[in-house]
Amino acid sequence: MSENSNVNHVISPTLLKSPTIATSIALSSTSPVSASITTATINPTLAASASTITRASGTTATTMLNGHVGTQFNSKSNFEDYSSSNEANYIPIPQFYAGRSVFITGGTGFMGKLFEKLGRENPKELCKVIPIGGDITSEQLGISESDQALLCRTVSIVFHSAATVKFDEKLKLSVTINMLGTKRLVELCHRMMFLEALIHVSTAYCNCDRTDVQEVIYAPPYNPDDIISLINWLPEDMLDQLTPSLIGKRPNTYTFTKALAEHMLLKEAGNLPVAIVRPSIVIASLNEPLAGWIDNFNGPTGLLSALAKGLFRSIVCEQNYVADVVPVDIVINLMIAAAWRKATHKTDNFSIYNCCTGQRHPIRWGEFVNHTLSMVRKHPLESCVWYPSGVLRRSTTLNTIYGIFVHYIPAYLLDVLARLMGKKPFVVKIQHKLYKAVECLNYFAVNQWEFKDDNVHALFHTLSPKDRNNFLFDVTNIDWLKYVEQYVLGLRQFLFKQRPESLPASRKRMTRLYYLHLLSKLVVVMCTWRFLMKRSKRLNALWTAFLQYITKFLRLIPFL
Repeated sequence: MSENSNVNHVISPTLLKSPTIATSIALSSTSPVSASITTATINPTLAASASTITRASGTTATTMLNGHVGTQFNSKSNFEDYSSSNEANYIPIPQFYAGRSVFITGGTGFMGKLFEKLGRENPKELCKVIPIGGDITSEQLGISESDQALLCRTVSIVFHSAATVKFDEKLKLSVTINMLGTKRLVELCHRMMFLEALIHVSTAYCNCDRTDVQEVIYAPPYNPDDIISLINWLPEDMLDQLTPSLIGKRPNTYTFTKALAEHMLLKEAGNLPVAIVRPSIVIASLNEPLAGWIDNFNGPTGLLSALAKGLFRSIVCEQNYVADVVPVDIVINLMIAAAWRKATHKTDNFSIYNCCTGQRHPIRWGEFVNHTLSMVRKHPLESCVWYPSGVLRRSTTLNTIYGIFVHYIPAYLLDVLARLMGKKPFVVKIQHKLYKAVECLNYFAVNQWEFKDDNVHALFHTLSPKDRNNFLFDVTNIDWLKYVEQYVLGLRQFLFKQRPESLPASRKRMTRLYYLHLLSKLVVVMCTWRFLMKRSKRLNALWTAFLQYITKFLRLIPFL
């Protein structure tokens, strides 16, 4: 599950650490649905020494599904660990990409923006950038005939990550982007003369209707073609009414359409060399382009921001469940390696990779939230509304009641104060947006899945030591506390545009908010106690007797 409305993948800038990669072309565009199309080409004249890999014949995927609902496809591949014995036949990842053209959809989104590092780190290496106008909701992806011809005669690697990940998206638009967009891209790929790998970005949660998720394609709930036909003839208001029954156990249209898109890909791909990468919850980068880099408020990042500002303090969550979050650059590096594997090992099946952390190196929701609170207090944002604190609750009812007192009542009071000061009220509006966003996340915080990642683990061990270091996607050594600290600092720098020089002043303000927070607690306790004392004569009598007993006891102490 990606954290923004435009999931995307790119070639990592680490490719340019190798002298064999000389130049590249990056093509980018925007579309009405923020599903951009980007390509990159590495100049073949500057990489003549690189090995040439002919177009993969691929394995037939249609025989696996045959268009029938109910078929399950297994994607196990025969991986062989890297060793000195096979070093002579090993093609390093940078050498493989030298001289190849890469086509990337979703290049202007969260993951796609990492592509900028190609030019930023080695501007002399970047040959040229050609913008390709496109719209993933249109026929033929909205690409002109001349641009299609360019792609078909030059591209050898395709990363398809353009999508809408808006959880409450209308079913019609979600199907159009996530399913029809995929189908249209596959049609274009069939015309590419030198295609060696098509990497499709899905989500680990496309099979969230089951708790044990293998690296396989499970039976679809419906025939994808039937769903496409349905959105074409059924009025949208009726479609909206049918949506809950159509998506069934899945929580939203995003996971539903992503599941069907995998089946459509399997059915339509034919002999194309295809691999599917399924990231879980994609958040800030671990290392590249900078530690903690983030550019959107989607998913947990929005909640983290609200916690940091002191605007949100109560969450429905199973604190002992795994928070399957994964850094964005881990996903990018896996994508790059998956394309390399697909092109250099043509006997592989239709490959699937669950890109997650919960299987190898889990962090629990309770730990994640506690680490976050610790770090937003250590590195506070400017102009926090209140002291950051948070409570994880299992009960939705208790959380709602608690939220009225700690979220809505203070929000209304602050807005009244803002009006009295002649300022525009905004806190209640923010609380409404936060509640809506958190409701979308609740499903993933109160349920738990076991995502098997055997293919990911095996792929990593086929890489040479140098490629493992440059294209790291092994999650076992992540220091979660350090990572969350980087995440918070990245949030502060890249989203709120706050400079490190402002930290001392922010910390002083945080200290004041802390004491104000304690004072408010004391006031609440005293007011509650006074209210109870007035309402209960028996409690009042017990309290009076207790005070008298304490007074007598203190008088017995000699020095008093």
